[in-house]
Amino acid sequence: MVQSKDLEQAKERLEQLKSELNLHAYNYYVLDKPNITDAEYDQMYNELENLEKAHPEWITSDSPTQRIGDQLLEGFTKVEHAEAMYSLGNAFNEEEVGAFIQRVQNQTEQEVEFMVECKIDGLAIALTYENGTFVRGATRGDGTVGEDITTNLRTIRSLPLKLKEPVSVEVRGEAYMPKDVFKQLNDEREESGEVPFANPRNAAAGGLRQIDPKAVSKRRLNMFLYSALYNDDFDVESQAELFEQLQYLGFRTNPLRKLCKNQTEVMDFIHQIEEERHDLPYEIDGIVIKVNDVALQQQLGYTVKAPRWAIAYKFKADIAETKLNEVEWTVGRTGVVTPTAVMDPVQLAGSTVQRASLHNVDLIETLDVRIGDTVEIHKAGDIIPEIVSVVISQRPEDSQPLPIPTTCPRCDAELVRLNEEVALRCINPLCPAQKLAKMIHFSSRNAMNITGLGDKIMEHLINQELVSDPSDLYTLTQEDFLTLPNTKEKSATKYQNAIEESKSNSLERLLFGLGIRHVGSKAARLISEKFRKIEAIQKASIEDIETIDGIGPMISQAIVEYFDMDESNELILRLQEAGVNTDYLGVVPEEIDLKDNFFANQTVVLTGSMETLTRGEAKERLENLGAKVTGSVSKNTNYLVAGEAAGSKLTKAQELGIAIMNEETFLEKLKESE
Repeated sequence: MVQSKDLEQAKERLEQLKSELNLHAYNYYVLDKPNITDAEYDQMYNELENLEKAHPEWITSDSPTQRIGDQLLEGFTKVEHAEAMYSLGNAFNEEEVGAFIQRVQNQTEQEVEFMVECKIDGLAIALTYENGTFVRGATRGDGTVGEDITTNLRTIRSLPLKLKEPVSVEVRGEAYMPKDVFKQLNDEREESGEVPFANPRNAAAGGLRQIDPKAVSKRRLNMFLYSALYNDDFDVESQAELFEQLQYLGFRTNPLRKLCKNQTEVMDFIHQIEEERHDLPYEIDGIVIKVNDVALQQQLGYTVKAPRWAIAYKFKADIAETKLNEVEWTVGRTGVVTPTAVMDPVQLAGSTVQRASLHNVDLIETLDVRIGDTVEIHKAGDIIPEIVSVVISQRPEDSQPLPIPTTCPRCDAELVRLNEEVALRCINPLCPAQKLAKMIHFSSRNAMNITGLGDKIMEHLINQELVSDPSDLYTLTQEDFLTLPNTKEKSATKYQNAIEESKSNSLERLLFGLGIRHVGSKAARLISEKFRKIEAIQKASIEDIETIDGIGPMISQAIVEYFDMDESNELILRLQEAGVNTDYLGVVPEEIDLKDNFFANQTVVLTGSMETLTRGEAKERLENLGAKVTGSVSKNTNYLVAGEAAGSKLTKAQELGIAIMNEETFLEKLKESE
């Protein structure tokens, strides 16, 4: 009898943990307002895992532990949609928007309200819930038949596995990749000799069609929901009410929307978003205009291809023309040789652009780009300048195909392609360019932050054989620096002091500075938080490292392979002997004292430049206090820290009534909190 009571209590506790963890995930990933610490969440999650291990018969699909499966998928089965997933008709100017609005009003013979929404540039998805539990997710496909990607969609943290009410409904929306994730992913791919993604949409679509769900999880996708198939369980009267209902049930919706009464209000919203679009953390390619009243939507109906009650206003492509003057070939720290186009300066998406990556030889040959060509450029994901096409009609008559190097531009070693990579690579371990790139990376701001040791100084140190690896920096004397061109005693002292200060950095900076393949600054911090000492990382297995949330097999394997090499461990020993700290000095989440801490659980945006701190330093100190630092201003932002030359983020914060701190106030609050 006692055992039966214990089982009943364990089952009740399991259900309670599932419910609470799903609620906390909703607060964190949907509302962007966490109300418990990561440590508290992890403790509850571990308790649930242990209960499910003891009672596997209790595991259900809505459990947070079932988001990411270990089993590889064998392919994607076809899914026939209950109702077609239509595409939208397009409008490209104000006249076409006006014609659409007038047509709707003529057909309905009344004044019509319109819900105006951002058109997310991602992958259309359909999510099916039965009695409030997520059971299936599918791609749009051809609109009639899509692919079942249920397992992969589970990896999106903002997707609710269980709704707040036991409704049966199909909802639709867009899965997308945030811009900052896109940039980081492309940087990692280029460093590894892989083809970079053309834009966040391609990266998101490719991610959701991965066979390994763990690989999908690494893409850190997100989603917005904006429509549903109405039934007795889910019935609303307007698009505005739909959003309210979606939010209530636990879905993430885009707050950038507006209910408009006429064409003027519609166009005002469009112009506002056009100005802000480059500051958004996700990519949009237009604005969707929908009749707000659901009954009127049904009255207007559909053409063969699109609804008559909605239209998409498409933004003009942000493309500029300029002249290609030169192609530079540079060697990175992993030996990848990257071509960079040098062009006449041109304004593009709010900044002056003069250089653009050509990525690799395959792209050069596909574009057939040549010196002297007039080229069209845009910013992939509103971030990365790249050449998209050549204006052949303006090509000089004497142009020649671009010569592709066969030897390293620095050491003359033969260039190779490893394992069918698209990248050209120098595999000479003594290549001075690779050595220079590694040393520059080691001393860079996000790594050891040795201020003053820029590219030129580092190049002189290597050329004069004063340094060969990072440990050599800590043996340099003032006399060594004085042998460098144009270096006086004051500069030499400054360099020495910066090197000395870097000895006291926390472990994550050193780990990132080592330049281990695939290990970015965020991964370095997560690994350092977990293991606390370099010796523990050196001994860790792939399985040990993979237990860290956010760290996958590629990073884990790279870490283990790096420390399997004698040279790596000898370097660490030399750094330790030189007095470089190899312990984690930051605060792990469970150690953050949230009591009397001004910044704990607050969302902060940094903009402009500060005199006393770099943005990276400010971000690190805020995160150590339990704050969440984001790159864009939204209604969920608690504070904006505005330095000198603060731009559009300051304007937006003022419009939203968000609290704004100058540098002096910010530093005072930091000091109080720390």
